[in-house]
Amino acid sequence: MAERLFSEADRNRIIEAIQMAEKETSGEIQVHIENHCGEDVMDRAAEVFEMLKMHKTEERNAVLFYLAVEDHQFAILGDCGINRIVPENFWEQIKEEMLHHFKASAFTEGLCRGIYLCGQQLKAHFPYNESGDINELPDEISFG
Repeated sequence: MAERLFSEADRNRIIEAIQMAEKETSGEIQVHIENHCGEDVMDRAAEVFEMLKMHKTEERNAVLFYLAVEDHQFAILGDCGINRIVPENFWEQIKEEMLHHFKASAFTEGLCRGIYLCGQQLKAHFPYNESGDINELPDEISFG
């Protein structure tokens, strides 16, 4: 179900949104989509974060967008480097914006918007370093 919900064109738009956001920041963004969560959504997002080795970025500035489509749950999880810097309600603001799109079944649009907003914050606090910035994590969507 999770993979079928996103067409190849949808997946390409999401990957493009990740790549555009990462062009202006040393931060890393990943998207993981699965059918069911089976536990607290933040706990599951933390498991996926670790499974994807997102905690191993140099500046600890990776962000995971996690969706459990059949359970209608999602989470945004930032690593400690970014969470130290962004305002307290930052992730909630992005989630509200995404939820607006999700309620209209515009999942790709919601993800792209959330990625864009996250990228703007990452850009402000973790600007792209032309001399040595590398893409530390894959841009492809992972499915559970």
